[in-house]
Amino acid sequence: MQNKGIVICVAVLLTLASIFYLSFSFATRYYDSEAAKIKDPIAQQDYKDSVKYLGVYSYQNCLETQIGLGLDLKGGMNVILEISVPDVIENLADHKTDAGFTNAMKEARAQEEANGGDFVSLFINAYHKSAPGHKLAEVFATQQLQGKVSPQSSDAEVEKAIRASVQEAIDNSFNVVRTRIDKFGVVQPNIQKLEGQQGRIMVEMPGISQPERMRKMLQGSANLEFWETYNSEEIAPYLQQLDTHIANGDNGEEKNDTVAADSAAAKKKVAKAEPKKAEAKFSIKKKDDAAAKVGADAQNAAAIKAHPLLARLQLGGGLSTVGYASVRDTAAINKIIYSAVAKRLLPSDLRLLWSAQPADNIKMKNIYELHALKVTTTTGRAPLEGDVITDAKDEFDQMGSPVVSMKMNTEGARKWAQMTKANVGKAIAIVLDGVVYSAPRVNGEIDGGNSQISGNFTIEMTKDLANTLKSGRMPAPARIVQEEVVGPTLGAQSIQMGIISFVVAFVLLMVYMVMMYNIIPGMMANLALLVNVFFTLGILTSFQAALTLPGLAGMVLSLGTAVDANVLIYERIKEELRSGKGMKQAVAAGYGNAFSAIFDSNLTSLITGVILLTTGTGPIRGFATTWIIGIIVSFFTAVFLTRLVYDYKLNHDKWMHCKFDTPVSHNLMQGKKYKFMSMYKTTFTVAIVAAVVFIGSFFVRGLSKSIDFTGGRNYVVQFENPVEPEQIRTVLGGAFVNADGTKATTSAIAIGTDGKTIRVSTNYMIESNSPTVDDEAETILYNALKKANLVSQKSVEAFKNPDVRQGGSIISSTKVGPSVAKDITMGAIYSVLFALIAIFLYILVRFRNVAFSVGSTIALAFDALTVIGFYSLLWGLVPFSLEIDQTFIGAILTVVGYSINDKVVVFDRIRENLKLHPKGDRQQIFNASINETLARTINTSTSTLIVLLCIFILGGDSIRSFSFAMILGVVFGTLSSIFIASPMAYIVLGRKIKEEPAEEAAVAEVK
Repeated sequence: MQNKGIVICVAVLLTLASIFYLSFSFATRYYDSEAAKIKDPIAQQDYKDSVKYLGVYSYQNCLETQIGLGLDLKGGMNVILEISVPDVIENLADHKTDAGFTNAMKEARAQEEANGGDFVSLFINAYHKSAPGHKLAEVFATQQLQGKVSPQSSDAEVEKAIRASVQEAIDNSFNVVRTRIDKFGVVQPNIQKLEGQQGRIMVEMPGISQPERMRKMLQGSANLEFWETYNSEEIAPYLQQLDTHIANGDNGEEKNDTVAADSAAAKKKVAKAEPKKAEAKFSIKKKDDAAAKVGADAQNAAAIKAHPLLARLQLGGGLSTVGYASVRDTAAINKIIYSAVAKRLLPSDLRLLWSAQPADNIKMKNIYELHALKVTTTTGRAPLEGDVITDAKDEFDQMGSPVVSMKMNTEGARKWAQMTKANVGKAIAIVLDGVVYSAPRVNGEIDGGNSQISGNFTIEMTKDLANTLKSGRMPAPARIVQEEVVGPTLGAQSIQMGIISFVVAFVLLMVYMVMMYNIIPGMMANLALLVNVFFTLGILTSFQAALTLPGLAGMVLSLGTAVDANVLIYERIKEELRSGKGMKQAVAAGYGNAFSAIFDSNLTSLITGVILLTTGTGPIRGFATTWIIGIIVSFFTAVFLTRLVYDYKLNHDKWMHCKFDTPVSHNLMQGKKYKFMSMYKTTFTVAIVAAVVFIGSFFVRGLSKSIDFTGGRNYVVQFENPVEPEQIRTVLGGAFVNADGTKATTSAIAIGTDGKTIRVSTNYMIESNSPTVDDEAETILYNALKKANLVSQKSVEAFKNPDVRQGGSIISSTKVGPSVAKDITMGAIYSVLFALIAIFLYILVRFRNVAFSVGSTIALAFDALTVIGFYSLLWGLVPFSLEIDQTFIGAILTVVGYSINDKVVVFDRIRENLKLHPKGDRQQIFNASINETLARTINTSTSTLIVLLCIFILGGDSIRSFSFAMILGVVFGTLSSIFIASPMAYIVLGRKIKEEPAEEAAVAEVK
């Protein structure tokens, strides 16, 4: 063996690196166990802060460097944020109202929603259509693009500036998101921009148990504003006038003189005594607690008809608070105060906004304040904005209440001093993302640039608010288009199932290898498997990649790849020994002759793995990462490390009489002369009939598509008592109703075999951008199940807590937006086609014959069609889910990558025999080559099936569909290698397959 020194050096370096990185996991566990012995929490933290692993690494360093666990193993939250590119473009255009621009934006949005694509290109094309003869510079020569775009700029220059600004906004949003996550204290978050998907950021947060809090923090734009305000008595007459007009059926089309008269009348009322107040729905707490009794149900249909606004809104409150309303009435009030009538009657410089939190001086719950803001700038923007904030801290005021203190820069401090000086005795409203957080009275000029946000806050709320302000404003609105939440208890179960499947598969493989290849060769292969796992975990940890359940499946599957390499080597050694060679020569020839087949099969698998890694997301990337590492490591351990050991022993005259077979495997598939080639008519007919059945099933039964391809929300709910999916479907039949009044599509299927776990899927309001829709959907689900007495949780918060199982709860949830679903669909199609093309080209380059490329590609396409066809035929008939999701697409690509191994091994032997017997009968050479590789084919397929069956039976519901697809792929991939790929390659060579006699010539007789 050449280059022994390099192999030893690499092995030593890999061993040391793996020990080093894996040691952090043991160090962290040790420190945690020692800290657990300390009862005082503060002393526990002091201990963790004081430790130094290896004298250098802190406890936090150990946490960040140890092998990370993915969401499905640890629990947590995974979201994909989409930065709104259309909003960035509108900001760059300074919100132009030009008809050409607005029409172009509308058309571009519609095209993007329908077909996807690059929004900038869609907008530019739409603008040229809606405003022919006009240049982009007419729209984008704004202050935002000052120095980049001038009125004389060409369209190409403007487009370049727009794209640069859009990318800058996305980069800034990425930095803001990273800062917010870091300040939140998430350990080992994974934050990355998705390649090829402009404006999308993936955020994985293991261990998160408060998804609502994270949603608000991630989607908050941190648009902080300071506004001057009206006093409530100044605005009350206008609201009374508005109430009267709406009650009289005013539709906003009165003449101008009527408008002027109404406005003048309202202004006169401001100077008079306070207007008559409507009957109070609730009362404000006095300091002596002598408030009147709250009317629990003061509003009714007659009152609302007489006073559409004031029956819902109680006027009063003082300073900028013009009134109070229950949260359930805010939508109806908004409809009135933002109506055309309101635009006529209310002052043009008035903005009405709700408070961020319920009022704390009201006895009733969920009562919000309506504040009157005054617009004092010509642009309509706030006179002071959040870009002047340099620091924000969560603190406590003199009363011990949580507040947020802010510090401004010099320019902000100057404006703040002017603003407070001009508004002594009035309130200044502090607004964040369109809601009023506080509106304190100004008692005098405030210099120094200090301000404070106070209100009905919890400590967590002020902490999140301070972190949001410190991390900065999002350059553009962001919304969650895909989300997955996994409870930590479910994660612990996944770890247990993953480890059990891994251990059982490993033990069975070890037994199988010893049973087939005897003690020494079998244990050498098993030792290589152990080293393979050790190196894979070490490399995975060094990359700081999280280990997921699909990742564990990838590692287990890489064991099958490692076994394949050992099987190929041992089968070739057995052939050399049967030909009469000595042990040393047989081992050398076995390793040498098997190298090309191992290299080609591993490289084609690697190509598939890279495609999975680049095109997949979430679980597919986790699987691909560990599979790629496993493929590379298994190649090194099987081909080089085991060879090193054999050479060392044989050079010292040890293992000279080693046996590579057992009574079980001695004559397994040896000397067979099956006439595979002449069976092509039968096998092709069966394949064509099967393909027709599968395609027919696609049209008749279709596929059970998951929300990955349709868009929607999944909720996995665990009940206390067994329930039937039909019962859940009936209960939820009319529960989810969209904003337009249409019923949302809702379905329910059983998960697992306990009868207590149901997955509910719905497309309720999936196209809505509102950050509150997720909470609304969970509340609707809770109310419907609670009403049917299927859950007994006392609150929706307990129902949403995955660790509160008693009474029924959501243990995991997933959301996929419609835009993501379209991208996943196209990405799945492209990835499968790209994999087939890549393998076609590699086989063409490697074998220098298009026949082998055509044969393998057709066989691979049939393998993929077979797996998809069975999923179409069997969904709803088998006791586990056969939904088509991203993980299934990963399985299809894995089937392609694995199946090509069989074909490469057979083709490699055909190529070898063609070189040995250039004048021999080609049909007999093809037949002989397939027969010679039968033992390898059976052993490899059997060992891989052992692994897959362990995953299928013991690995849990989340990867059962994946393993079932792989089982189908291994079985039919093996058959297609023998009965489709080789005969097809022979026919493409221009040869005609002859009917063969009963007895076929042996390989040795081929001339």
